[in-house]
Amino acid sequence: MRSNRLFIMLLLLAVISGCGGGGGSGGSTPRKLVSITINPASPSIAAGTVQQFSATGTFSDSTTQDLTAAATWTSSNSQVAAINVTGRATTITTGTTTISASWGGISGTTPLIVTSATLVSLAIQPTNPSIAVGTTQQFSVNGTFSDNTIQDLTTLATWSSSNTSVATVSNTSGSTGRASTVAAGTTTITATVPATLPITGNISGSTILTVAGSGSSQANVLPITVNGSLCSSGSYPNKPCVSVTVCTPGTSTCQVITDILLDTGSYGLRIFKQALNVSLPQVTAASGSLTECVQFGDGSSDWGPVQMAGVILGNEPAIQVPIQVIDSTFGTRSRTCQNADVSPAAAGFNGILGVGLLPQDCGALCVSSANNGIYSACTGTSCSGTIVPLSSQVQNPVALLPQDNNGVLVQLPSVPLGGLTSLNGSLVLGIGTQPNNTLASVTVYPTNSVGEFTTTFNGVTNNSSFIDSGSNGLFFTSNLLPSCPAPNTGFYCPSATTSFAATNTGAFGSPIGTVPFQIGNLNSLIITGNNVFADIGGNGIGGFDWGLPFFFGRNVFIGIKGANSILGSGPFWAY
Repeated sequence: MRSNRLFIMLLLLAVISGCGGGGGSGGSTPRKLVSITINPASPSIAAGTVQQFSATGTFSDSTTQDLTAAATWTSSNSQVAAINVTGRATTITTGTTTISASWGGISGTTPLIVTSATLVSLAIQPTNPSIAVGTTQQFSVNGTFSDNTIQDLTTLATWSSSNTSVATVSNTSGSTGRASTVAAGTTTITATVPATLPITGNISGSTILTVAGSGSSQANVLPITVNGSLCSSGSYPNKPCVSVTVCTPGTSTCQVITDILLDTGSYGLRIFKQALNVSLPQVTAASGSLTECVQFGDGSSDWGPVQMAGVILGNEPAIQVPIQVIDSTFGTRSRTCQNADVSPAAAGFNGILGVGLLPQDCGALCVSSANNGIYSACTGTSCSGTIVPLSSQVQNPVALLPQDNNGVLVQLPSVPLGGLTSLNGSLVLGIGTQPNNTLASVTVYPTNSVGEFTTTFNGVTNNSSFIDSGSNGLFFTSNLLPSCPAPNTGFYCPSATTSFAATNTGAFGSPIGTVPFQIGNLNSLIITGNNVFADIGGNGIGGFDWGLPFFFGRNVFIGIKGANSILGSGPFWAY
């Protein structure tokens, strides 16, 4: 299921103006800011280092908002520490200063104590990681000082890679310490503090980064780029892309296709006819060519024939799998597909790789029922509903792999408030089948037979919630957030970034876990020049749609229905 607001995002790229006009409805009491809390409270750090503060506002209706970016920040003694407009304090000399954050006539304060402690050692995290070519690794570095305090020095350090032909590492604001892989091999990643710090000797820290390429133990890894090199130019925000190799079955005639939307909310591979250069044989139905209409939550649909393809995911063995070739001109579209996507340009991608919880896109319903608006048999231009055996339905290709076939792991780094231009991550095939897809520290949330579990938010329980990388925001119903002005009314535009929490529950009553999240002003975000945001949200219909922002900073497992793994039997989400 793609985002129920996916294509509205395409309109945003042409919208230059921000929110304007539009008054609120009458009859309600406006909420008022009551207090501002600054975190961390009363920190003690060494001279020459920095401290990032955050400001949280509490309102008269008991809601909270992140006011870090909106507040006015001041330091009572700028000779001890200065603070910029984002709440980042730079210490200068020993002493104490009061840090203040003000907004809407309300202020919050906290003391900042600057000590004469000297730096003793640096430690880089993670230690000796191994990642795939085409992905990134975010490093951080903590400094231990002579007073036994530990500080995050990631943004103060100068980062270097001993072998830039294997990986480079960024010193650019917003991506400091992020390594980008180039080729297979090893390199030493080093962090060195600037000379202005009160160091004892020459202090640096290092770790080994191993980059695995094709033919290695990382054969089950597909690089993901969110609005990066695997996506088409001008893509809508929060678009996760992978590449797949499609071959004429039984031959070496193959084509690598990029700009494929990674979608954990649907099932099967779908590629636009315009993006295909290889010949694929048609899958037949009882009375003609098998054709499918698949509908998505955003109101769009894809129509086209089902054809047999040789598909290669990462460096896994090729598999023979029925896929949908998206072609709105094939036969006569069914009534359910009158609004079918006509081209990659119109849809915003070359295709969709659905790696959700189910092994087929329809299952038993289409085995027994011909008139459900999904599968048709076409003879010439005449098409009519038909039943379809499981083996002929569009298949989740992961389920057909010889080994790494019980699910997937999606890994994406965290995204700061304000966003990034692009982001790299990994789609790891299999669960517990390789060292790179075995993690113990996750909680498993079983789903019902169609991949849904329960989310409770703002006192409302949604039993049809799901986790969907193909949705570019978090979509849910809330009377706490204002909608954006037209034409983006499906998204939220609060005056300041707002913090929330929801509770997820497995489909059968357990486990139960809290998920914090934030929603920002869409119109303010999209004019920054960034493309990847953790705080995009909009109005949803029905269940809670945990879209792509949910994946940032998490390891998310998707267990395929009927398949066993170290995390249990699917279907389940685990994170």
